[in-house]
Amino acid sequence: MEKRRTAVITGSTRGIGLAIAKQLGLDGANIVMIGTHEQARYQDAVGWFAERKIPLLYIQADVSKREDRQKIVDETLGRFGEIHILVNNAGIAPVVRRDLLEMDEGSFDRLIDVNAKAPLFLTQLVAKAMLRQPRETRDAVIVFVTSCSSVVSSINRGEYCMSKAAESMAATLFAARLAPEGILVHEVRPGVIKTDMTSVVQQKYDALIKDGAFPVARWGEPEDVALAVSAFCSGKFRFTTGNYVDVDGGFHIPRL
Repeated sequence: MEKRRTAVITGSTRGIGLAIAKQLGLDGANIVMIGTHEQARYQDAVGWFAERKIPLLYIQADVSKREDRQKIVDETLGRFGEIHILVNNAGIAPVVRRDLLEMDEGSFDRLIDVNAKAPLFLTQLVAKAMLRQPRETRDAVIVFVTSCSSVVSSINRGEYCMSKAAESMAATLFAARLAPEGILVHEVRPGVIKTDMTSVVQQKYDALIKDGAFPVARWGEPEDVALAVSAFCSGKFRFTTGNYVDVDGGFHIPRL
C-alpha cells in the first residue's frame, strides 16, 4: 500500500482552506487542519473527514505567533512523522476598508503579520523539517495561496494588497532557495471567490460580474482554488517551480 503524504493547510476550517483540505484528503493525504479556536467549534468540518476515514489532526494555532508556528510543526511530526505538503492559505482582510490616505498603522501591521510574516516563517520551519527527511522519499511541495491583489491595486485596502504582494515574493524566494533541495514551490492567486471574506462586498462583485469584468462570468468557488492546489501537489509539475496560476475567471487578461 502506498504511503500517505501529510499535508498541512493553514486557515483550513472554512472557505478556501477547508476546500483545499478536503480535496487533498480525497487525493490520499493525511490532513493537518489549522484553526484559531477549539476543535469543538469545527465539528462539522472535522466530521467530514471522519466519515470518509481520512486521517486528520486538528491543531489550534494562531499562525501569527512564533510559538504556535513551532507547535504546528512539532505536533504534525509527532503524529505523522513527516511533512510532504504545506499550503499557506490563512489570510485576513482589513476590518474596515479605508482609502489609502486614511489607512492606519495598526491595520497594516495586523495584515502584514498574518498574510506575509506568518507564511514566511512557517515555511522556513516546515522547509527545515522537509530537509531532514530522506531526499529520495521527500516528495515535498509548498503552495502559497495569495490573491490577484498581489498585482491588482485596491486603494481602499492597500494594506491587503501590500501583504499579498509580499507573500508572492516569499513564494518566489522559497522556490529559488529550495529547488536545489528537490522541494517545489508554487503560488495560486485566487480572484473573486465566494467566501466569508467577500460576502461583505457581494453587491460590488455581483455588479462587476454582470458588467463583464470577468470573462468566466461567475463567482469563483473555493473548490476552484482547491483543484488548482491539488494539481500542483499531484507530482505532475515536476519540472516547474516558482510559477503561479490565476484562479480568477480570466480577470487578469488585458482587454480593450
